[in-house]
Amino acid sequence: MLFKKQTRLMGNQFEFSVLAEKETIAGELFEIAIAEIQRIEALLTTFSETSTTFHINQNAGIRPVEVSDEVFQLIKRSQFISKITQGAFDLSYGSLDKRFWNFDLNMTSLPDADTAKKSVALIDYRNIILDETQQTVFLKNKGMRIGFGGIGKGYAAEMAKKKLLENNAMSGIVNASGDLSAWGYQENGEPWTIGVADPNQRKSIFSAFKITNKAVATSGNYEKFVLINNRRYSHTIDPKTGFPVSGIKSVTIIADNAEIADALATPVTVMGIEVGMDFINQLKTIGCILIDDYDKTYFSKNITITQTQHL
Repeated sequence: MLFKKQTRLMGNQFEFSVLAEKETIAGELFEIAIAEIQRIEALLTTFSETSTTFHINQNAGIRPVEVSDEVFQLIKRSQFISKITQGAFDLSYGSLDKRFWNFDLNMTSLPDADTAKKSVALIDYRNIILDETQQTVFLKNKGMRIGFGGIGKGYAAEMAKKKLLENNAMSGIVNASGDLSAWGYQENGEPWTIGVADPNQRKSIFSAFKITNKAVATSGNYEKFVLINNRRYSHTIDPKTGFPVSGIKSVTIIADNAEIADALATPVTVMGIEVGMDFINQLKTIGCILIDDYDKTYFSKNITITQTQHL
């Protein structure tokens, strides 16, 4: 039977689905998955003085901080993604000066180019210095901050899936507010059906496709944006210019694991349609569905339209 549980973790709604013989077995599996995500949250959160992220940020421009191998490797993988996306993905995004970006009804104009540029002055993944020998992380400049908002949910979903597999959950889904990892098959032997949210009506499904042993992540500007001169600006800020991105309503990435899917969704939004799709088409195991501001849909080369079902 299929059992589900929803709970709030990492500031987001998580939903766990597993196939199990009994409700008691499913309940035990849910507790294992939740405990793993709570462990990761304690490591990565910026809101706790005991977290690794807090210590790294606290020592920006002062000294390197020794970290666990788990955190070191996650930052190292993040740095690789920053490199291949030419900084469109950047852990030091936490350095953004948020005074200019409230994205509420009071925001009626964009700041000038100089002010925007200053708001991102401390964002530069190349100033996150990793020492393999000492296993330390050093933020080169005072005021720099890292944050795992662009990869943390996907990483947590993937690690929870790993724990569930270790405990004999052969089929299931870990869904971290749209960043999800699915494995095995439904009760009827079919792959899992995954829906892409309609960017115009968040609770509606725009299209659906079937997956197994894959992960999906969606980044969209339909939840937090501002309209200025009839143009929609996303809450996602381009780390190079300091301006919010526009032109894309949502990006859905399909990958082998949720960490990669999560980490690639935002940079494609920042890159824009042409550059973003060209980038994805160079990655053989990654698929992408993109919806622009005019509701036109784009598919990467390795996704055929027949694989998706418009609802």
